[in-house]
Amino acid sequence: MPTSHDTPAAAAIHAFWLAGRQATGEGTLDVTSPWDGRAVGTVSVPSEAQVEEAVAAAHAVREEFAATPAHVRAAALDHVSRRLVERTEEIARLISAENGKPVKWARGEVGRAVSVFRFAAEEARRFNGGEAQRLDTDAGGVGRLALTRRFPRGPVLGIAPFNFPLNLCAHKVAPAIAVGTPIILKPAPATPLSGLLLGELLAETELPAGSWSVLPVGNDRMPSLVADERLPVISFTGSGPVGWSLLDAAPRKHTTLELGGNGAAVVLADWSSEADLDRAAQRIATFSNYQGGQSCISVQRVIADASVYDRLVPKIVAAVEAQVTGDPSDDATDVGPLVSEDAAQRVEAWVDEAVQAGAKLLTGGERNGATYAPTVLADVPAGVKVACEEIFGPVLTVTRTDGEAAAFAAVNDSPYGLQAGVFTHDVQAAFRAHRALEVGGVIIGDVPSYRADQMPYGGAKQSGVGREGVRYAMEDYTYERVMVLTDLDL
Repeated sequence: MPTSHDTPAAAAIHAFWLAGRQATGEGTLDVTSPWDGRAVGTVSVPSEAQVEEAVAAAHAVREEFAATPAHVRAAALDHVSRRLVERTEEIARLISAENGKPVKWARGEVGRAVSVFRFAAEEARRFNGGEAQRLDTDAGGVGRLALTRRFPRGPVLGIAPFNFPLNLCAHKVAPAIAVGTPIILKPAPATPLSGLLLGELLAETELPAGSWSVLPVGNDRMPSLVADERLPVISFTGSGPVGWSLLDAAPRKHTTLELGGNGAAVVLADWSSEADLDRAAQRIATFSNYQGGQSCISVQRVIADASVYDRLVPKIVAAVEAQVTGDPSDDATDVGPLVSEDAAQRVEAWVDEAVQAGAKLLTGGERNGATYAPTVLADVPAGVKVACEEIFGPVLTVTRTDGEAAAFAAVNDSPYGLQAGVFTHDVQAAFRAHRALEVGGVIIGDVPSYRADQMPYGGAKQSGVGREGVRYAMEDYTYERVMVLTDLDL
C-alpha cells in the first residue's frame, strides 16, 4: 500500500501522564496503523499502583482545584486551544496514522478540538456566577433571599472512544477544567497517542498537580476505575453494551453515556428539485462514509418519500461511487480503512447477511483488509442487522415511504435515537419533525451527522443519557447548591 506521504513514525516509548507529570509503567502497548499495519508508536501502560496514585491525587486536589480562580482555568484552556492551532498538521497526521482517518477529516477534528477548548475557556469565565431568587413571594419567605450556585460533583472518569481520538478526549477534559474538577482520562487502547499529546499541551499550563491524568490502560482495567468511589462522575462515549454495563455497575454515580445510533436522513416530498436532490445525495454520500462510517451520527438509513425516491437513489449511488477510497495520509482520500480488519470483517458479514436475506446491493460490498468499499443497499428486510443495529461502517440503506407520517414512523422504528436529518423546506414540517422524532437532535435541511461542539449533544432510548456540548457537560459535572440569606432586621 502507498506510504508516500509524511506520517508520524514509531519512536521511543511514549510516557503517560500521571497527576500532571510524565511517567512510565512496567508494560507497553503497541499502536499500529489500520491502513498498512506499520508501527505508529509504543505506549507505556501504567501499573495498578500508578493508577491508584492518579486517582488518589485527583481526590486529594479536588477542593483546591474547585477553588482555583476562573481566570487561571480559562487561561489554561486558551493555551491548549492556541497550541492545537500551532500543531494542527502534526496532530492531524498523528490521528490519521493511529486511527486510519483520512487526513483531511483529521484536520477537521483538530479544528473542532480547538473550538472545544476555546468554548470551555469562554464558559469558565461566565459559569457559576450564581442566581438570586426572591423568596418573599410567600409570607413565610419575607426577609429571605435564595442564592443558587453550581459546584463540582467530584473527580471525573472520562472514557473516550477510538473514532475521534482527540476531539472526544477534548469533550471530556475541557469541561472538567472549566468547572474546576479533576479528571482521569482513559483514551481508547487502539488510539492512545492523541490523548497523550493532549496531555503534553496540558502540562504546559499552570493547572494544579493532580488535577488531570491521561492513563492508557486496557479495557480490562475499567471495572476497578468505574467502581472507585473517589470518581463519582463517569463520562463515557462508546458502544451501547459497554455503556449500559457501566451504568449497571455504578448505578449511584452520575453517569453520562454517549452511545450508538443508526442515523436516518429523511427526504420529504417538497425536497424535489434537481438541485435539492443533488445536495441531499452529496451530503448523504459524504456523511455515510466519512470516518469510514465510524461515527455515531453517520448516515446509515435514507428514508425517502416515494415521489422523489426514484430520482434520488441513482444520485446517491453515483455520489457514493465518487468517494475516493485509499491511503488516509493522501489529501485526495475521502474514505480510509476501518479501525481494524476485525471491524471490516464484521461489516462484511452484516452486508452479506442482508444480501442473502433479499437486500439489493446497489454498489460496494467488497472488503480489502481493513478497508470496506462504500456500500448502498436497497430493499433491506426488517430484522437483519444493517436494518436495526449500528453498523459503524461505510454502509447505507435506502427505503421508500409514502408521506411524512410514515417517514417519521420509520425513523422511530429503531432502538436508537441519537440524531436525525430531515430534508424539507417546510417550516411546519420541521416543527412536526421536532415534536415527533424520538431523537436527541433534529437537523433540518441536512444529514444527521451535523454537530456543532457548543450545542447540546446526546440521545434518547438506547443512544444514551445526559448531554455533551461544553456548557451542557459542565452542568453534568456539577450540581446546584442553594444558600438562603436571612435579613435579621425584618
